[in-house]
Amino acid sequence: MIVLYDNLSSGNAYKVRLMLHKRGLPYTRIEMDIDAGATRRPDFLALNPDGRVPLLVLDDGTKLPESNAILAYLAKGTDLLPENAADFAQVLRWLFWEQYSHEPNIATLRYWITHKVEMTAYRKLAIEDKRARGVAALGVMETHLTANDFFAAGRFTIADIALYAYTHVAEEGGGFDLAPYPAIRAWLARVAVQPRHIPITA
Repeated sequence: MIVLYDNLSSGNAYKVRLMLHKRGLPYTRIEMDIDAGATRRPDFLALNPDGRVPLLVLDDGTKLPESNAILAYLAKGTDLLPENAADFAQVLRWLFWEQYSHEPNIATLRYWITHKVEMTAYRKLAIEDKRARGVAALGVMETHLTANDFFAAGRFTIADIALYAYTHVAEEGGGFDLAPYPAIRAWLARVAVQPRHIPITA
C-alpha cells in the first residue's frame, strides 16, 4: 500500500492528502511531528535526504518527495492533468510559480506564526519582504482569476489544488487579508465544492 509521510498542518502535505482522497486511493498515513524534528532524524533522512514532508512511498518502494511532483504523478491519466501540450504547460507554469513566488512567502509566514518559530534577526528582517512578495503573488492570482474560473485548461486541475493549499489559509500568515481579492475568494469557493474535497484538517 502507498505510504504518505504527512503533517496535518502542512499545506504541501495537504495537497497530496487531498489528491489521494480525490482519486480514492488507499494509503497508510504517517504523521511526522515537524516541530519535534521528526523529519531530521536518520531514519527519515534515509528515505528523503531533504528532510521534508510530504513524502510518498509507492508499493514498489519508489520514493516521491516534492508536493507538486507528487500531484503530477497522481494526476497522470486523469482530467486533473491535461494531455494537450499547451494546457499541460500551463499547469506546469502554475505549479512552478506556486513554489517560487507563492509558497516561499505566504506559507513561510504562516509556518513561522502558527508554529511559534523563534523570530531570529534574519526572520525579523525578512517579514516585511515576504509580506510584500506574498501580496504581490495574491495580486497575480487575482488578475488571472478575474478573467478565468480556474488556473489552467479552462477547468479544475492540479494547478488549482497546488494554489488552494496555502491560499485558503493565507490569513493565518498575518498581513494577508483576502477581503480585497473577490476573484480569489470566489475561486476558493469553487475549489471547495469540487468532488471529494476535504479540509486541510482532515
